[in-house]
Amino acid sequence: MRFVKIDNMKAGMRLARPVYSKNGILLYDRNSKINESGIASIKNFGLMGMFILEPAEPVPPMTQADIDFERFQTMNVYAIKQELELIVSKETLSKTQFIVADIIQNYGHLDSKINFSQDLRTKEDHIFRHTLSVAMLCAMIANKLNTSPIDQMKVVTAAVIHELGKILFISDNPSFSGESSDIPEDYMTKGFNLIESLYSDSPDIKRICVQAHGSKQKPNPNAILGAKILLVANAYDRMTAMQNAGEPASEVTAIRTLLHENIYDKKIVDALIDSVNILSCGITVELNNHEKALVLAENKDDIFRPTILTFKDNSILDLADWHNRDIEITDVQKTMDNRYVFDVAAITSCGLSTDFEVEIPDFVEAPQILE
Repeated sequence: MRFVKIDNMKAGMRLARPVYSKNGILLYDRNSKINESGIASIKNFGLMGMFILEPAEPVPPMTQADIDFERFQTMNVYAIKQELELIVSKETLSKTQFIVADIIQNYGHLDSKINFSQDLRTKEDHIFRHTLSVAMLCAMIANKLNTSPIDQMKVVTAAVIHELGKILFISDNPSFSGESSDIPEDYMTKGFNLIESLYSDSPDIKRICVQAHGSKQKPNPNAILGAKILLVANAYDRMTAMQNAGEPASEVTAIRTLLHENIYDKKIVDALIDSVNILSCGITVELNNHEKALVLAENKDDIFRPTILTFKDNSILDLADWHNRDIEITDVQKTMDNRYVFDVAAITSCGLSTDFEVEIPDFVEAPQILE
């Protein structure tokens, strides 16, 4: 799978991911062959390109949760864009509470981890996609920490509006890239003041935004829980997001950074680890001995020490075992999509999975090619 810019797309190319309208209507399913009118439609959506399958490449596996995730993102990024632009222009709230409620309903009560896949962001929509991703991460982290419903609502609300200062700056400086995190401090202050006026009856929302922003430069042990959650979610998304310039950090690199820098609360990072798949079954990894391996089973106690299958000699190693303490995972294999069909039945029939637990993903069958 590779990303192809819209100007380089050609009729007959197969889509690797589904495409939805802003209302959540499926426009093009994965494995669909795109035609000239489809390319024109994608241009009208404002997308800079699409993920395309190679001619003989099978369709990457997706679970129903993955498909729902793609649809939810497409729908809500438009809703957030409209709401934030309204707040900046009219200094009033319209649908923020409904957006927050929708995020919490869908991602604030999950019992299991999800694939938090990142999509490509343009200069125009980067800030809104970032805002949505951070809000979703905040909802999941707050859920894992068993926060009260009111505290979960506050941190997700703060996540939705925490970039108001940057949006104010962009409105005055249209050429500014939303990917950059550096804006004049006076605009951040304007944004915080606007938050204060919008939520005068809930001062914790501004407090979360202000403390999370201040903690980027200097640890604040007295920050409230919501600010610590927002700080971690914001940093994780910034590191792993696909951007126009530069490669994103892998999930492994991002988590290691969060765990080793003292501005991030380990309890919050652990809740993030419990929310998203980092080194789950089927992911290809690189080892410190320059070999490559396949993750067979996740280690729930230490995600960096899973059970792996080495490619060199097909040996199975439990990295949690003391005898394998010198072997470490340095990173995941650099690919556009690291979700692979993992034949658990074959592994089980060979008697290789008797000593560790393997979860079998429920993949949705890929649609046939639509001519």
